[in-house]
Amino acid sequence: MKSDRVRWGILSTGAMARTFARNLKLAQGAELAAVASRTQERADAFGDEFNISNRYEGYARLVSDPAVDVVYIATPNSMHKEHTLMSLESGKAVLCEKPFATNAAEAQAMITCARECKRFLMEAMWTRFLPLMVKVRGLLSDGVLGDVRMLTADFGFRAKDNEMTEILTNPAFGGGSLLDVGVYPVSLASMVFGPPSNLATLAHLGETGVDEQAGMVFGYAGGQLALLHSSIRTTTPQETTIMGTKGRIRIHAPFWRSSKMTIVEEDGAEQDIEAPFEGDGYQFEAVEVMDCLRGGRLESAVMPLDESLDIMRTMDRIRAQWGLRYPADQE
Repeated sequence: MKSDRVRWGILSTGAMARTFARNLKLAQGAELAAVASRTQERADAFGDEFNISNRYEGYARLVSDPAVDVVYIATPNSMHKEHTLMSLESGKAVLCEKPFATNAAEAQAMITCARECKRFLMEAMWTRFLPLMVKVRGLLSDGVLGDVRMLTADFGFRAKDNEMTEILTNPAFGGGSLLDVGVYPVSLASMVFGPPSNLATLAHLGETGVDEQAGMVFGYAGGQLALLHSSIRTTTPQETTIMGTKGRIRIHAPFWRSSKMTIVEEDGAEQDIEAPFEGDGYQFEAVEVMDCLRGGRLESAVMPLDESLDIMRTMDRIRAQWGLRYPADQE
């Protein structure tokens, strides 16, 4: 890019969009230039709240705005493909909320478009960019745990009744615990071990047909195991333990936005490591995007597109064991 300043546009005015906008102020060189919603009233209210000049009714108008360099897509899961393609084809870089898409076929179409258009694209798995997670990768790379053999991770919460009847349990929006919060432990296992060679899962499907809670065991070629679970009916501990032949790392709850971990050595000695940060932590993924754009890179080495595709393929395999299909799976 010619300038250190990066101008952002946000598609949607929901809770995720609001959190991202609030944290974008902590990312040096970021400018929130535009917002779009389904109604002008919502766009204007969001614009007033965050002092955004350009407010649009309808998403197509934002992606055509020459004052926008990169689009953050915070619309429901089922709309990620449509809005990503729209943005890429309009010449914009894209940060797309997790889960990257509804299924692997959609993810592949998004990646193909980005590569053909030569535009930046990244899944917004913001947890991966937190200071503590950077330290975790460093410890694993340095062999502090020896041969890493097992991982446990969970993310579950008890959704409010109104949430259960709107997007979270609606198949049309890609609802269910796996895509909403299960993607966090699945992505973490991917970061540590890569894609699983085999998996065994069980889920409870609610009245609308989506998973309300699920348990997953991933197996890998080297014999490693990842034990994961997710829920939108029950609050779980939300911790992670990564275990190796020389010790283990406990990432304190909630692991997906944690600033503290404990290293437990073979002899039982413990060492606490903290990595505090300001705000909610979403600014770090924005910094990664902007660093890539300034460096002329079309994807992130920390959250590469091929890995996002592998994660979607893994979640497709999981859903296949449950017989859970979304409207997008019929296309």
